[in-house]
This record gives sequence, structure tokens and C-alpha cells, in this order.
Amino acid sequence: ILMRKDPPFDTEYIYTTYILERAEVQGALVVNRPQGLQVLLTQRSADLPDHPGQISFPGGRVEPDDVSLAAAALREATEEVGLPAPQVTVLGHLSEYETVTGFRVTPVVGWVEPPLALTPHPVEVAAVFEVPLAFLLDPQNQQRHYRMLGTRRRDFWAIPYRERYIWGATAAMLLILDR
Repeated sequence: ILMRKDPPFDTEYIYTTYILERAEVQGALVVNRPQGLQVLLTQRSADLPDHPGQISFPGGRVEPDDVSLAAAALREATEEVGLPAPQVTVLGHLSEYETVTGFRVTPVVGWVEPPLALTPHPVEVAAVFEVPLAFLLDPQNQQRHYRMLGTRRRDFWAIPYRERYIWGATAAMLLILDR
């Protein structure tokens, strides 16, 4: 088991127990490229109050006007990366995932056909990028890491990819996609 010290951890926030009452959706968007299937991910802006600089799927809070979880995920993908909802074919959703920071997240899986003309939200998203699905699903790339908070040990999944460090809830949801 490896211990990684350099990701942008806010240990006080990450390891506090919360009551799960915030419903969120994230779009696990699979892009059909000639070189193989890719997963669309974002790097959150360093200026955001929650999870700054971390890698995530496009997504966010379910709003009262959203008619379904899929509609919420598509709205969020449009807001965060400029992906038009009609360009996504919703395939379904994965099991709900509860984070240690108090979010109840439903990953909505969508199929995207290029071409893509993405425009990251200037405040929320620092970067949009794709990772080969085969890389993400390869057990050789799925690592179990841990972090000590005093005497408490917190285990989490990580999938390092080039200069990116995909970890925590995003990595765990990718493993759920693999199962």
C-alpha cells in the first residue's frame, strides 16, 4: 500500500463525518474516439471552496427544477464544460456513492460522439481532458493509498495518469464502473 503526500488534501474537511443530505450527480461520459473509448474528466479550479484542484467528472448539485438525475447530469455537463445535452446518449446510472465529505452522488453514464467543442466554465473548471477507458479499468493502474489523520487511517483509491492524480470519490466511482 502506498502513501501519497502531495495531492491537495484539506485533511480537516476530508476526514470529518457529515450527515448525507446533499444530492449530487456526476456525468461519467464515455467519448467514442478512433483510438479507443475515452472518459471525459475535469480538473476543478483551485479557487473553489469544495475540492479545489481535484479531478472529477462534470457534475454538481441536483436542482429542484431537474426532472431526473440524467437531466441534472446533462445540465451540469453543459454548465461546466459546454457539452450540449443532445450530444449525449444516456446509458443509465451507477449505484449511488456516498462520500466521506457528505455528498450522495449518482454517477450517470453517457455516450458521446465527437466532434466535441468544449468550453470549460471559467470559474469552476481549470481543465477538461480525456483518459483512455482501458487505462482506467486496468487493475495495474488502480492503486490503494492511505492517509493518516492523527491515529486514524483513511484508505482511498487512486489512478495516477500522466501529470494527473485521480483519487478519492472519482477513482472509486471509476472502479464501480469497472464492476
